Amino acid sequence: MDDTWHLYTDLAWLWPMWGDAASEYAHYCQHVTSLIQHYARRPTGTLLDMGCGGGKNVLNLKRQFNVTGVDLSPTMLEQAKDLNPECSFVQGDMRTVRLDRTFDAVLMDDAISYMSCLADFVAAFRTASAHLNPGGVLIATPDVTTETFQQNKTIATPAARTGTWDGLDVVFIENVYDPDPADEQYETTVLYLIRDHGHLRIEMDHWTMGLFSIAIWRRVLRETGFEVREEQYVAAEDEYTVFACVKTR
Repeated sequence: MDDTWHLYTDLAWLWPMWGDAASEYAHYCQHVTSLIQHYARRPTGTLLDMGCGGGKNVLNLKRQFNVTGVDLSPTMLEQAKDLNPECSFVQGDMRTVRLDRTFDAVLMDDAISYMSCLADFVAAFRTASAHLNPGGVLIATPDVTTETFQQNKTIATPAARTGTWDGLDVVFIENVYDPDPADEQYETTVLYLIRDHGHLRIEMDHWTMGLFSIAIWRRVLRETGFEVREEQYVAAEDEYTVFACVKTR
């Protein structure tokens, strides 16, 4: 099955409904901020959000940092700009983009999961390093690693309820599956159950994601020039490894 990108193109209007930007993302961003402030060896005034999507993390991080966001999708960037008009946003590929400036901190959240082969994975971290000041901190959080992946895990999430979506009900059903445990990829399939005044429309996305072990994460980060620290972040029933990485060269 070929990959599709409806959530980042024609269905991007659904993204604001998938979780509440102000509350759901706030706790994680507080954790990110505390790690940056704890590990940084320089003042931390600026932050680059690589793979910023619709700008929900930026909404929270801009309270502490002057934030610039980069994303591949122009449609998502328009949402990010609407949500955060005082911040800067640039369209670019996290594997290759170069902004000709550096930052005190870099965040790579779930967008790193779209690096579906080792070469792309390494390239993304080289981009992060190229944009980070010496003594600055990269925060990178894998959605899953080889050790934490759960075959056929399925989550159903109802849309956040706001007055903006009168007559519209949406359920997001997300399933992950690894057809070949010997390679470095897995599949995410998302169903969108969209009911407009009771009339059902079903859409689907299918993404090929990267799946790497903790040992590979550590090795790639160290080889890219980072001093690596590992912390844990707990969200509901899920626990994530967060890499807090200081640029040393």
